[in-house]
Amino acid sequence: MEQLEFFDVPSPCISVCQVNNRGYCKGCFRSRDERFNWLKFTPAQRREVIRLCQDRKRRVLAAARKKQLELELEPQVVPPQDTLPL
Repeated sequence: MEQLEFFDVPSPCISVCQVNNRGYCKGCFRSRDERFNWLKFTPAQRREVIRLCQDRKRRVLAAARKKQLELELEPQVVPPQDTLPL
């Protein structure tokens, strides 16, 4: 039996509403089905969607940090001094 809810679970929407290459919203990280069915979901289902969105956001941010670190650690190619214009 589901616990009585006194407060509605708010939508995670931040009005970005663009989809990434995996089909998730770039703003709230919900899937198409999660966005379209939000109003039909029970509070428990909404909390689960929010948990999934938080996991997706963490993975996206971790991948971005990893990519940035790889770029920073990439050796910089310095042209030989004799090829530089005078």
